[in-house]
Amino acid sequence: MKIEEEIKSTVKLSIAKKVILNLTFTKNFIGDKFNEILKPFEISGEQYNVLRILRGQKGKPINMQDIQDRMVTKNSNTTRLIDKLLLKEMVIRNTCPENRRKIEIIITQTGLDVLSELDPLIDAHENSLLNKLSDIELENLNNLLEKIREN
Repeated sequence: MKIEEEIKSTVKLSIAKKVILNLTFTKNFIGDKFNEILKPFEISGEQYNVLRILRGQKGKPINMQDIQDRMVTKNSNTTRLIDKLLLKEMVIRNTCPENRRKIEIIITQTGLDVLSELDPLIDAHENSLLNKLSDIELENLNNLLEKIREN
């Protein structure tokens, strides 16, 4: 469906405005379904992102700043996210033995188990959204989105 129909616009939109609205609308469309998948696990998208970052460490600790640097949503409050994951026993927080001012985070087996359950659900979600596009279209879309973010 065209973006003008989705938002029931009664005015002519410039192509630039259509693109921005389409990106925003599509981001929300994808995010709403993603959040539905996460809801039964009682974690947010940002908490999921933290868990995936920690899993990628393969058991090695990572400090809060490095987690923040890798976050998809850059304005996330990493300390608050870690605190919530601690309460759910999905992560462990330790003081770095070499630098007592540095806090290191490790994913627990509980966190890994939640990700194992979520992996096929997230994969199915992503595939259902993107199976309408060919590999060439996906590559082009990816390149265009990266081009928008270039400085």
